[in-house]
Amino acid sequence: MGYDGGTLREPVDRAVQRLLRQAVLDHASSEHRKVFPPALHVGVPGAASRRFEIEESLDHALRVDIVETMLRRAVEKQVVPLLWLTRRGPMAAHDVDAAWSAAVHAAGGELGLALGLVVVTRHSWHDPRSGVCRTWKRIRQKG
Repeated sequence: MGYDGGTLREPVDRAVQRLLRQAVLDHASSEHRKVFPPALHVGVPGAASRRFEIEESLDHALRVDIVETMLRRAVEKQVVPLLWLTRRGPMAAHDVDAAWSAAVHAAGGELGLALGLVVVTRHSWHDPRSGVCRTWKRIRQKG
């Protein structure tokens, strides 16, 4: 199905691709600042989600606690939401990608869930663990 233990694999399920495309579209259309902090999102792109703007000074244990706190409501309802990190810049790996991917996987281990993190920019999404990605030169709402 394209989703293995919290990691995206080819071929990626069409429903997952649609959700991730929506995350890119939402980010591209809603973030107008040239410089902005990365943000962790938990939920469903285009629908209900929670957002946390990331500060540079957070250590691993605090990042794990933040992920677990953001997941708490969904886990209580026995739902595993999508987790994505929005940031600026090219798709190339950044330190923030690795730090938050590790926190998501650690939180998943503590909660007994296979969780993954997808990094979203204004033109792309990618899974930092598997390298699976999609890129657009111009992303537009489908009519």
